[in-house]
Amino acid sequence: MDIDPDASEADLRRAYRERIIEAHPDHGGSAAEFQRVRAAYEAAKAGRELEAPPEEEEIEEEPEPDDGPEGAHVEYLNYAVLDDHGWDVGDSDLFGKAGDADLDPVNHGKFVVEPGESLLEAAENRGFAWPYACRGGACANCAVAVVEGELEMPADTILPPEMKAHGIRLSCNGIPVTDEMKVIYNIKHLPGLDELRLPPRPFEQAHASD
Repeated sequence: MDIDPDASEADLRRAYRERIIEAHPDHGGSAAEFQRVRAAYEAAKAGRELEAPPEEEEIEEEPEPDDGPEGAHVEYLNYAVLDDHGWDVGDSDLFGKAGDADLDPVNHGKFVVEPGESLLEAAENRGFAWPYACRGGACANCAVAVVEGELEMPADTILPPEMKAHGIRLSCNGIPVTDEMKVIYNIKHLPGLDELRLPPRPFEQAHASD
């Protein structure tokens, strides 16, 4: 077909209609000429489709990777330093005072308990030596006082209900179930806990002279 290569799609179709009618045998043309016009139109049409820019594919945003659940942020305080500073377990600003006192990391600080870790395991995995004995919930050597947050004990067999009501938990099998916690550890001298303890393990032995 005699048509400008830059002609529009509409011009191409118009030229094709005119030429195909002229080439039709019923209008004085021939079958061969009719086929040539048709083939030329199909070729021109195909060429335009090839030259046409591809449609932009919609890019789906990849979901952000799931890092899994975050651990519990625990702030801890060693019961042994309370007497030295004249603090009381029931002080509402106890941890604030501990933060201002610039205590060493053994006595006060923070760490994260990863999913699946018990409180005691988390402390040990971060280099701390917290008291323990049986690791099975059958003694109170590892007891802590939960000041803020929740520590769930799946296998507690030693703490009486009244102690649990006052926030006493066992760190050996205690799993944090809140995002943040504040606990006092090494509470072996609290009333009622002595009779629930077993012979000392490394922590008590190492601090026997304290």
